[in-house]
Amino acid sequence: MDQQQQLQSLSDQYQGLQTELSSLVQARQKLEGQFTENESVQKEFAGLDEDAKIYKLVGPVLLKQETSEAKSTVDGRLDYIGKEMYDPNGSSEPRAKLTASSKRIETSIEEIQAKSDGKRTEIMQIQAQAQQPAAQA
Repeated sequence: MDQQQQLQSLSDQYQGLQTELSSLVQARQKLEGQFTENESVQKEFAGLDEDAKIYKLVGPVLLKQETSEAKSTVDGRLDYIGKEMYDPNGSSEPRAKLTASSKRIETSIEEIQAKSDGKRTEIMQIQAQAQQPAAQA
């Protein structure tokens, strides 16, 4: 494979990694937003009486929902989002308590960034090699 083909192949791989990285960052941002929103709802629920009336918006209609059911739904969402974002082992501990190595999406982002950096370095090396003969001529 000549340098031009190798450079094109590496460039394509690099672009693919950048696209994947962008998708992961967007997914993380979406999950963080959902997590924050559900934490706020959970805090609101903590201040409610057990006999409080809670309504759930389903399309254009507000439906009455049992307090315990609503709390359970929010707790379930927080657990799910916590597993997706933070800990592949199932813990949805607050962000400050988890190390970077236990974060699922963060780990994926770091892996993709490392691969991307490696491809960029390879591209730069091939470009430098291609420029050396041109400079010597």
